[in-house]
Amino acid sequence: MNDKELRALIERMIAEVAGQAPTPQVKGSDYYPMEPQGVTRPAARNIDPAAAIPDITQTDLRRQYLVDNPRNGRAFLDLKQKTPARIGLGRAGARYKTATMLRFRADHAAAQDSCFSMVDEAFVKKGGFVPVQTLCKDKDEYLTRPDKGRRFDEANQAIIRQTLGQKPRVALVVGDGLSSAAIEANALDCLEAIRGGLKAYGLEVGPALFVKFCRVGASDHIGDLTGAEVVCMLVGERPGLVTAESMSAYLTYQPHIGIPESKRTVVSNIHRQGTTAVEAGAHIAELIHTMLEKKASGIDLKL
Repeated sequence: MNDKELRALIERMIAEVAGQAPTPQVKGSDYYPMEPQGVTRPAARNIDPAAAIPDITQTDLRRQYLVDNPRNGRAFLDLKQKTPARIGLGRAGARYKTATMLRFRADHAAAQDSCFSMVDEAFVKKGGFVPVQTLCKDKDEYLTRPDKGRRFDEANQAIIRQTLGQKPRVALVVGDGLSSAAIEANALDCLEAIRGGLKAYGLEVGPALFVKFCRVGASDHIGDLTGAEVVCMLVGERPGLVTAESMSAYLTYQPHIGIPESKRTVVSNIHRQGTTAVEAGAHIAELIHTMLEKKASGIDLKL
């Protein structure tokens, strides 16, 4: 079977999973791309194969139940509404169904893409961020040397000091982290809500930094460089199979190099299927206000 025949076969399988065609008894003469319903098949040279492939990642896993002839499928489907876990998948003999395997591969690919890709420079400009970079020279070094993702060279240290000034009450930082998709999907809306919430408390915040090749510990170096009272860092989290767009906020009172992780307050799972960016931003602004009042964060913060 050549590449063209294999592609055509996969397209037919996807179409069957999506309910667009019956399961075919595949023969040599059947190797041609599927067309959308109601479309007459043109000459082979005019076919656009991509037009017939549905995007299986658009299916909400909470609403997908693939068990054949279930005893109580309605109750199980109601249960699935409470979790994106891959349950109720059904099986084909001893194996997963085609739909399950294709979705797993698609979600895994999205997670890898997000982890290895960069935040678009146009996004950084659009957000009005001041860009800086940790000691990491490229993505490979970032993934293999977490320690370098927590520190800055002298040139970037100077930019940080100039941007944030000395002893700001609140320093806002956005770091690419392990998911560029999370930042591009959530950071701008979340920051806007944070600024709006802080303004309601009478707190004006200066420009935000964008840190390339960023680890959470970079906020500690920023604290040492500026003497910031609170550093709020939005960072892309390690992508998983549920979503590649999960962002977290790490809030630290008087951060400095060597501060224990227990001193951080974290707002996690910021994405469209979890806590939305705007809702998280409002909550973060309230937390920052409380930290400034009580002069504490992490386990020291008594809410």
